[in-house]
Amino acid sequence: MLHFSFFLKNFKNKKNKKILQEIYDFNFRQLELSIREIGYGDQSINKKMKNYINLFHSMVSEVHFWDSLSRSEKIKKLSIFLSDFNDIEHLLDYFDEFNTNLSKKTLNYYLKGVSNP
Repeated sequence: MLHFSFFLKNFKNKKNKKILQEIYDFNFRQLELSIREIGYGDQSINKKMKNYINLFHSMVSEVHFWDSLSRSEKIKKLSIFLSDFNDIEHLLDYFDEFNTNLSKKTLNYYLKGVSNP
């Protein structure tokens, strides 16, 4: 979910709105299907999906201004979601590089070769 939040942060604009909504819907539909395959019932699925969606939107909110944050602020943001992670410094470097790589490419770069059923 953190990866997807960085993805949305980098490509969210009016031009990409429709395709990003389709990607968002697809991701959460796949998450729901995975939960169903595990064997959860409808009530449990609804509760879990609500939790996942709230968690995701909280991630999007926390990484929105990522580029303007200091290193220590970024660590605090990541620690909100990964409090038990041992090497948060390494993870910060990873997400900084991931964010930079996303910003250097277009949305089309990531979508080419993906067929639309």
